[in-house]
Amino acid sequence: MPALQAIADVEELVSVLTRADAGDDGEGLPMLAHHLQAAAHLAASAPDDAELQVAGLVHDIGSIVDPHQPLTHARTGADLVRPLLGSRVAELVVQHDQAKRYLVAVDPAYLGRLSEQSIATLEVQGGALDDAQARAFAQRPDFAACVMLRRADDAAKVPGRAVPTLESWRTVLDRCARAVRRG
Repeated sequence: MPALQAIADVEELVSVLTRADAGDDGEGLPMLAHHLQAAAHLAASAPDDAELQVAGLVHDIGSIVDPHQPLTHARTGADLVRPLLGSRVAELVVQHDQAKRYLVAVDPAYLGRLSEQSIATLEVQGGALDDAQARAFAQRPDFAACVMLRRADDAAKVPGRAVPTLESWRTVLDRCARAVRRG
């Protein structure tokens, strides 16, 4: 299979996300709705962290572009958005699955809050982190943001929830992309 091309600009990113309006990854709502809910959740809980909000908006983009690779969707998504949205957004995207594995390891009640689909993918992703892996994950420089993204991902599975539209995120996406271009 040929390598996937990185997303070149905000217009292409919006187009890819729009395709997700028809897709469902087993959570009972269109993937676009899931992405928009995650971003809205992060906008409310971290209003001053636009990169974290954008990571919420694109966290499962690897599943949109390459839906048959659930094990690698986080890495694929990070690779797709890194040139456009920057290293921090990409790193948050790539770590959102590890954050689930971390939370399962350290919070006994967390597993019970996961959806059936999320439990199924947890098994494919390797299950709970062991103690050493959990300690190492907790030392990550952006640990708190990784966990916030994971919790937003978990909360973003409510059919019919009203959230801002994809178009309302265009200004934030443009600003993030401009910051990456400026270096």
